[in-house]
Order: sequence, then structure tokens, then C-alpha cells
Amino acid sequence: MTTTLSEADSKALLSGFGVKFLPEALVVSPAEAVAFARDFASPMALKLCGSNIAHKSERGLVHLGVVGTDAVSRSCQELLDAARPEDNVTGVLIAPMATGLREFIAGIAFDPMFGPTVVFGLGGVLAEAIADVTVRLAPLRRHDAVDMVQSLRTQSLFGPFRGESEVDIDALADLLCALSFAASEIDALISIDLNPVMIVEGLPVALDALVEVASEVVPS
Repeated sequence: MTTTLSEADSKALLSGFGVKFLPEALVVSPAEAVAFARDFASPMALKLCGSNIAHKSERGLVHLGVVGTDAVSRSCQELLDAARPEDNVTGVLIAPMATGLREFIAGIAFDPMFGPTVVFGLGGVLAEAIADVTVRLAPLRRHDAVDMVQSLRTQSLFGPFRGESEVDIDALADLLCALSFAASEIDALISIDLNPVMIVEGLPVALDALVEVASEVVPS
């Protein structure tokens, strides 16, 4: 049996290994959501958070581009009202919206023969059509991480792209090395999924994260 940590718990765990996320808060009331949103000028993203929530988007549990105090308050309450007992809800995650045209996926998967592997590839709407993914055995050395990035076929996406600056390859390598380190340190790890990893001002930022572990070992 396995346990999937909530998005908030997954991000908190991975942050300790150097994975970069947007500033965000786990709130339990509309008032808390509004208080957090006041510190940001950009539209907000709100998501219901729980350890047993699958298919957030399909259930309408992700609200994007929320602007203004009233809208943030209403969005938070709507998400809390949509919670089901089996979701094991811990609150609502709220963060400023990130904008970027390039998305990737990154994570850890376990091969039954070789053990933990680091996965990196193209994400977003083009992922299924292009299927540009690379895999390396963990632990990952620095030059292996750089090679993973440079081995994707879609190299044009790493340069300046439609008005966006070029991708910081060193920062992407840092992300992959952080995942490799996490794979060696998290007890009974089954998988890590960062999807999407958006390029924001040239830097990779993981917008969503899920960590799966064996049920008998849940990181605190």
C-alpha cells in the first residue's frame, strides 16, 4: 500500500531539498486567503488541498486568475464547500499566478530492476504529441543533470522564446539534482511528480508537486 502526501505536504518536504516553489499559503478560511492575497498585485490561484484528492481540475477544485478581495474570499469558500469527507481536506492552497509559455515535467520514478530514476521532459499541451522525455539513474551527478536537459529534442525551447528570456540551464540542473538528493533521503519513497514545472523569467518553478511513499512510512 502507498500513501500520496497532500500538495502542501509534498511541497514542504521537497522544499527542504532545494526544490523551488512559488510563495503560497495553506489557509482554512476566506479571511486568511484575503490576508495572504493582499501582499500580491497579481491574480491568484486557489486549489483545494487534501491527502486524498484526485483529479482536482475535473472536479473544479482549481480556481485560476482570481482577482480582487471579494473574488478571493468567494473562491476560497466555494472550494471549502466542495470538499468531500473522503478528501481528507487540510485547507486551500493560495498562490500568485505564474505566467510562462514553456512547461516541463520532472520527477522520480522507481524501476523494478534499477531502483530510483530521475525523469525530465516536455510538459504542457505538447507533451503527449511530442513525447520528449529523458531518464537517468539516481544518484545524479551534476554533469548528468546538464546532459538530461541538453538531450531533449526540443532544444529551441531553451533559448529566447516568443519574448521570454532563455532558460537558465544551471537552475534546471539544480532542480534535477535536488530531486535526486530527495530520492536518496526520503524513506520508502515511491515517486515524486512535479507537473508542471513552468519557466518564469528564465527560471524553473514547480507549480504542483505530489510525493508518494509506502503507507507505513509517512515523512513528518
